[in-house]
Amino acid sequence: MNLTKTGLPNTALGILFLAIMLFPVYWMINASLQPNGTTIQATWFPIHPDFSGYATALTQQGQNLGTSLVVALGSVIFSLAIAAPAAYALSHFKVRGTNIVLFAILISQMIPGIVIANALYTAYNDLGLLNTIGGLILADSSHGIPFAILIIRAFMGSVQGSIIEAGRVDGAGHVRVFWSIVLPMSRNALITAGLFTFLFAWSDFLFALTLTTTDAVRPVTLGLYQYIGSYVTDWSSVMATAVLASLPAVVLLLVAQKFVAAGTATGAVK
Repeated sequence: MNLTKTGLPNTALGILFLAIMLFPVYWMINASLQPNGTTIQATWFPIHPDFSGYATALTQQGQNLGTSLVVALGSVIFSLAIAAPAAYALSHFKVRGTNIVLFAILISQMIPGIVIANALYTAYNDLGLLNTIGGLILADSSHGIPFAILIIRAFMGSVQGSIIEAGRVDGAGHVRVFWSIVLPMSRNALITAGLFTFLFAWSDFLFALTLTTTDAVRPVTLGLYQYIGSYVTDWSSVMATAVLASLPAVVLLLVAQKFVAAGTATGAVK
């Protein structure tokens, strides 16, 4: 009885906090469906929803959404291609200075993004990588690779050495053991690292603002920023763009949440 009396207020308080945190999301969706293009006189519920804001958003920002998708997926592929072998080597090879390398990777996560962006601008200007999708992929991967190495190494370090030795006894080399044994066992960690790398790249604004100077390559974050300045009176289109930009992250989190939970709970060996 005491648990019930205690549990009800806690549940009500949790629902209240959840409602407060989700209210901006609800208002964003509500504003995107308003017919007048403004949120000043918006009703609490769109009784007569108007989807013209979404049509305008797709027309004006469709290319930017596609650019963000290509950059984010490219960053995931590039980051995992480098982070997975590096994590395997750091977790199972006896290399001198491993702790120093890991410490350097951790420190790299603390470098302010504006410092990296300014340095990359100078290098990109000399290499001709400004306003290119490849340049944005490399820039976003500078955040994704260190994080992915730390996540994947934590899981690969829990893989028993006897499993790797069994593969070696059967005649498999290090590359075959890594590809056929360790990678399949590390699926949850790979998905977790890939998901967060995708979110890093998808939500990037600093690199997009610094490394793109034309309309040829413009991620949706930068497009939305400039969109607000140009169409500030048409808030339904702005909010519709924000909703569309939020959908990939929401869908990925819903689909991959069980893999993320398993990937972060390191130490288990199948």
